[in-house]
Amino acid sequence: MLRAGGVLKLVAVLSAFFLAIFLAFQLLDIKKDFNIGSIFARSMPEEVAPTVPSRYKCGLSKACPAGHFSFKIASGAASVVGPKICLEDNILMSGVKNNVGRGINIVLVNGESGALIKTDFYDMWAGDVAPFIKFLKEIPDGTVVMMATFDDPATKLNEEARTLISELGSSAVNGLKFRDNWIFVGGKGIKTKTPFEQHIKNSPKTNKYEGWPEVLEMEGCIPQRRV
Repeated sequence: MLRAGGVLKLVAVLSAFFLAIFLAFQLLDIKKDFNIGSIFARSMPEEVAPTVPSRYKCGLSKACPAGHFSFKIASGAASVVGPKICLEDNILMSGVKNNVGRGINIVLVNGESGALIKTDFYDMWAGDVAPFIKFLKEIPDGTVVMMATFDDPATKLNEEARTLISELGSSAVNGLKFRDNWIFVGGKGIKTKTPFEQHIKNSPKTNKYEGWPEVLEMEGCIPQRRV
């Protein structure tokens, strides 16, 4: 039989042994938790603030530089949907505004301030070209001129009218024919041909709509006139 002192020593040794084992497992658990936490910390993606896509004037794909006017223009769709003309985030002509019509739709804008001068449309199918010619002759120098076709722009468009539009910077107006689509941005007093012009011919082989070509759309930045 063990003496009382021996029993106490044995109990102390066993207690120390079990305490050492307990501490070892505690350290292992701490280390394990630390490693797992570190792994998750490294693997979890950083929170990224949601990005809101930028919106530019008239819905342009990019902002215009200082000293330029933002514009977007679309021709009419067949004889159903009228053209749409936007400048500096202001819709100047559209079917919703009820100020478009068959033929050539036209907007006049002050080239220095961007202020709207006038909007109008001239029926080139059943109308008279004389009022259109008078309108073109009276455009003040320095005016930005924006045009978009709807239905038919060419049947009544004579040589004099075409020449006056050509002087505004158009390269395509002389080739404009029955039910062609055409959009144009030029100016009174412009010295060169404008880069802002698109023309698509009415052709049974390529028309998107029965009897009419597809809609034309164009956007860009018009240099502000400096006085």
